[in-house]
Amino acid sequence: MTQTIIALKEELTALITAANDLQALDEARVGALGKKGRVTEMIEGLGAMNPDERKTVGPALNALKDDIAALIAQQEKALKKQTLDARLAAERVDVTLSPRPEKRGSIHPISQTIEELTTIFADMGFTIAEGPDIEDDWHNFTALNFPPGHPAREMQDTFFMPDDPEAEGERAKKVLRTHTSSVQIRYMQTHKPPFRTIVMGRTYRCDSDMTHCPMFSQIEGLVIDKNIHMGHLKGCLNDFLKAYFEVDDVPMRFRPSFFPFVEPGAEVDIRCDKSAGTLKIGEGDDWMEILGCGMVHPNVLKNCGIDPEEYQGFAFGTGIERIAMLKHAIPDMRTMFDSDTRWLDHYGFAPLDRPNRATRD
Repeated sequence: MTQTIIALKEELTALITAANDLQALDEARVGALGKKGRVTEMIEGLGAMNPDERKTVGPALNALKDDIAALIAQQEKALKKQTLDARLAAERVDVTLSPRPEKRGSIHPISQTIEELTTIFADMGFTIAEGPDIEDDWHNFTALNFPPGHPAREMQDTFFMPDDPEAEGERAKKVLRTHTSSVQIRYMQTHKPPFRTIVMGRTYRCDSDMTHCPMFSQIEGLVIDKNIHMGHLKGCLNDFLKAYFEVDDVPMRFRPSFFPFVEPGAEVDIRCDKSAGTLKIGEGDDWMEILGCGMVHPNVLKNCGIDPEEYQGFAFGTGIERIAMLKHAIPDMRTMFDSDTRWLDHYGFAPLDRPNRATRD
């Protein structure tokens, strides 16, 4: 009987090892350990043996059953891994392939414009500063030389927030910042001149029409140094406008205007041509307002701990949506925030379009 068990083990081992798929392995399992399997039948035949034979054959058959069950489990694990590897190889996706054109995403014109502005001003030696969207009254108004009762402080222009219970005075009054000039204040408080910086970010005012939105983006530039004058301001703006609109020359004119944080202050117009239903920058007989600017008011410098007798500076700012509309012929600012994929398909940019040299498909 011992020789029979050894021969059966060798036969079943060869059969199980030869199984090349899960179905063949299951057939081998049933043939060996099933209700009518060969090992099962031999175990059931122990009852017809005398006690001495059972003492010898019984443990050998149990050992055979355990060995065959372990071998089947091992082979099953190997076959399952083999099956999974084959499936993964067959279903592999080549992620290096280009996506389907109809599924390609688009860069929003505002995001693209911010990248363009970053590129232009980085080339001019400016650093980027950032600050909080929720500001206190001191940084948003008082430090910028806004007098008490100024219209910008009124409820119809500003989104006021609940007061900060842990602060006192003007620093307790919270607003959604009405301009990014508040970031310039924070920058001047924490940096020593000379420096040149730009600030880009969302701002909030209670206003909405074709050219205004309750939330919009601004870019503001600030340069503080010794012996700075309006000529430096004009040269900086001229270089910026030529680079952004990609033209060789942009004639400008400065019109006196009042801003609490600059003195003197000016609105800047650029020459353009509005004839034939088109807009061409840098040529024609028309003029268009593009941004506000001026020399930083001495009171603002004092509020930031900078001596106005030693340092001077200039500042300028404009709406990012506005200059994006001009460059890319977008008629209504409000459509930029409609989340309409059809609009984005038309005005959006391909992900690999280079800033300041972007062209739509």
